[in-house]
Amino acid sequence: MGKKKNADKNDEEEQNGSQEPSAKLGRKRYEAELAVLQADLVAIQEWVRATGAKICIVFEGRDTAGKGGTIKRIVERVSPRVFRVVALPTPTEREKSQMYIQRYISHFPAAGEVVIFDRSWYNRAGVERVMGFCTPKQTEQFLDMAPLVEKAMVGSGIILLKYWLEVSSDEQTRRLESRIHDPRKTWKLSGMDVESYARWYDYSRARDAMFEATDTAWGPWFVANTDSKKRGRLNIISHLVSQIPFERPVELDVKLPKRQKPGDYSAPTLTVRHIPSLF
Repeated sequence: MGKKKNADKNDEEEQNGSQEPSAKLGRKRYEAELAVLQADLVAIQEWVRATGAKICIVFEGRDTAGKGGTIKRIVERVSPRVFRVVALPTPTEREKSQMYIQRYISHFPAAGEVVIFDRSWYNRAGVERVMGFCTPKQTEQFLDMAPLVEKAMVGSGIILLKYWLEVSSDEQTRRLESRIHDPRKTWKLSGMDVESYARWYDYSRARDAMFEATDTAWGPWFVANTDSKKRGRLNIISHLVSQIPFERPVELDVKLPKRQKPGDYSAPTLTVRHIPSLF
């Protein structure tokens, strides 16, 4: 994990992947490390509630890079009332007629909220540009506008974190083939995924231009290699935790009281349907 420094010095580096530790990360160690980080996320949740902090986290990256899995691990132990995931569908005709950033602004965090964008306004700099869903002029206007909008976000008190998940070409191939042949994963495979797979270098150029225009002091990009899903998740969550100036809550000293006695209560005979015990 590191701040963007020429994420693609050359595409040979992309295809070989970054220098990940060669030793396999075992499940026990992974789950132990994840449990510690998820406890930190709970502490962040309580700090956000108490202080009214506003946090916005953006996840972008190539298809199959692991955005959904990382987000799942971030939110699985916290309250959905505080941590909210935004994954917007294709814009409606009305939304297409709006100022581009407008549909995203309504989802920005209020006090006491953490909003996670599973893809974001950066669609315009990535998939829309590569697939021809917007004009070159619209992309250029977006790249000029995005840093200004993000500066206003940060100026309003929002903590903004932007993550790009990078996967090598060989690993992307393996993951897409897995989706094709595994009926549990076919829902993840779209025609857009297949088309974008063929346009690897178009996406590389689009990503590079996006970094060049929008990697700012107030909204820097952070890049994580996710060829190893487990390592990638741990690295991202660990970095995320390090970027939030939270304070850990005082440990609770709670003792469960004695349960009341049944008194005159007796369980009635009801006609409710019980699920059969199959396992």
